[in-house]
Amino acid sequence: MQLPVYTHPTLTVLIDDSDSFLKSLSFQLDPMLASKTFHDTNSALDWLLCSARRDDIPLQVNFDAQNLSPDHCSVAVDIERVYRISGQAQRFSTPSVLVVDYSMPQMNGVELCEALRHLPCKKILFTGAADEKIAVNAFNRGLIDRYIKKSDDDALDRLELEIADLQKQFFAEQSETLRDLLVLHHYNFLQDAALAAVVHGLIKTHGFVEHYIFPSPTGILFFDQHGKGRLMIIETEKSLLAQYEIARDSDAPPSLLNALQEQRVIPFFSDAGGDGMYNRAIGDNWYRYCSAPSICHGRETYFWALFDFPAHYSDGPVYSYAEYLRERQARAA
Repeated sequence: MQLPVYTHPTLTVLIDDSDSFLKSLSFQLDPMLASKTFHDTNSALDWLLCSARRDDIPLQVNFDAQNLSPDHCSVAVDIERVYRISGQAQRFSTPSVLVVDYSMPQMNGVELCEALRHLPCKKILFTGAADEKIAVNAFNRGLIDRYIKKSDDDALDRLELEIADLQKQFFAEQSETLRDLLVLHHYNFLQDAALAAVVHGLIKTHGFVEHYIFPSPTGILFFDQHGKGRLMIIETEKSLLAQYEIARDSDAPPSLLNALQEQRVIPFFSDAGGDGMYNRAIGDNWYRYCSAPSICHGRETYFWALFDFPAHYSDGPVYSYAEYLRERQARAA
């Protein structure tokens, strides 16, 4: 089990030539699965080709044309850009899963999926019973990711489960290259199943709906549907030692040095203008910034704690998923 570098709620796009069926389907789906509907394949195709473009992947390829041959390049990673995706209101409008009918007049569902095969969206063919052989062939050709028969008694329940699973796959694939780069440095926990299990437990317990890798201090930034942020700081024995050495070199009180040395606290020195590390101005008030660690035994030992996310770390108020859903409902009324 590996953690995606980031994830947030997205749009499920429903495409069927029956407007009444679309309205019924979107009404029956879980309200937390925001959906957009199209009964015209050309309109759906045009919208998807525009909306599925991604400009939030924080990778930049650099070419040194003067000193290296054209086939040599370096990749720069701007990790801070990952959590700043949370400041983009349009993130919830990203199409991640398409649910497509097969029998449609302008182009059938397989033809539409073939026209969109280069997009990262995951695709479900929602078919009639007579279309099953066509769906199997499309699946084998890699044009669709799932197919579900409309006539099945559990079709709606299965559809919701498949949408949720494919949304996870969408983010896993979108962040695969970035994750592979990050685990080479200070983010080994991204590929540690034990730590991933802890993260999934926190998501379930606290109702988090989005998360982002966080650069300094190293960890994961969560938001619930109301936009409340919590930062999971993740330390190792090596990084706690670095915290101790910085505090020691900054003449920290012996009480803090002992606590760090004995791995009894995780600090988050979060004052505005600081770098998250101890400085002399903190003095004996260090305990206000610390929490007792929980321990996760995975490929290595992780020490972690949850902290409220300070407002000054963001560029402005976070546009929450609850706000997004309310605005969608108001427009539909």
